[in-house]
Amino acid sequence: MNPSSPGDLDQAIQTLRDGYARIRSELAKVVVGQDAVVEELIIGLLGRGHCILEGVPGLAKTLTISTIARMLSLSFSRIQFTPDLMPSDITGTEIIEEDRSTGARQLRFVKGPIFAHIVLADEINRTPPKTQAALLEAMQENQVTAAGFSHRLPKPFFVLATQNPIEQEGTYPLPEAQLDRFMLKIVVDYPSEEEELQIVRLTTAPPESKIERILDANEITELQEVVRKVPCAEHVMRYATRLVRATRPGRDDPPKYVRDYVAWGAGPRASQYLVLTSKARAVLNGRHHVTLDDIARSAHAVLRHRVVTNFNAEADGITSDQIVEWLLRDVSRVETPGLDAVHAESVLPSR
Repeated sequence: MNPSSPGDLDQAIQTLRDGYARIRSELAKVVVGQDAVVEELIIGLLGRGHCILEGVPGLAKTLTISTIARMLSLSFSRIQFTPDLMPSDITGTEIIEEDRSTGARQLRFVKGPIFAHIVLADEINRTPPKTQAALLEAMQENQVTAAGFSHRLPKPFFVLATQNPIEQEGTYPLPEAQLDRFMLKIVVDYPSEEEELQIVRLTTAPPESKIERILDANEITELQEVVRKVPCAEHVMRYATRLVRATRPGRDDPPKYVRDYVAWGAGPRASQYLVLTSKARAVLNGRHHVTLDDIARSAHAVLRHRVVTNFNAEADGITSDQIVEWLLRDVSRVETPGLDAVHAESVLPSR
């Protein structure tokens, strides 16, 4: 599947949509609800990005991730992050191996759990920065370096990290440089009453069916190429760029609430990820082009962990998500007419 004409692109998009529909159908056998979370995870995978999931325990984060790995025929590895975890526990280590016939000794690299298509970094904020940094090269360069030699990671390579927002004692907040490596930050919320009832019904009875495999690694790699070939108009890219630049206090005359509440804004990587995730979102919805609404719908997951609020925001109870809400309204209305704003009911802060 290497689309080079509109007809080929049509076929590729239809293949992706059919695969996505089957993923949703298969996932519903074991995971109830969380439709928005699943959509963001698939968007991250298609955009070749990594995701961090934040939610309280018991919301099926690990189950969702492991099930997606199974149905996509991808190798899956789970790393439980703890305070005593070492970088070599993640990337691998060299051992001395002796040839029994000759007695010669040589070093052999033993691959760590990061050598998998999908790596679940469970409770990533429970390990010190030294170990967290072991993921940086892998996430950015798709390789691990040990003793001067580079070891390529499998394709596709997808890091999914989880963190618990309610237990902060004994945790190590991720540095901004590490957070910026994650394409999306996905907030996993509580299920509705009906969904929770269905969860209880499903998990207290014998399993009904097995998960079918849908796509393999080669097919996913090809679909990732399809996403990058989706055209994006100049005015749509400009809107994404303006939205990101508006998060930076002291630059380009940002809104007053940005100057008051934001310590650091998003960098250029956010603009790239806004466009990539919007391309994936367009394809999942069967469209051949990116709309302004795709950018707006991707903004929260791309920007919430890149907009660093200050003490004033903490004192006034202002979150990065609220800053993004206000920017979606203001940038769309003033700088890019014609956007169908999805948060027009937002209210500006009083200060």
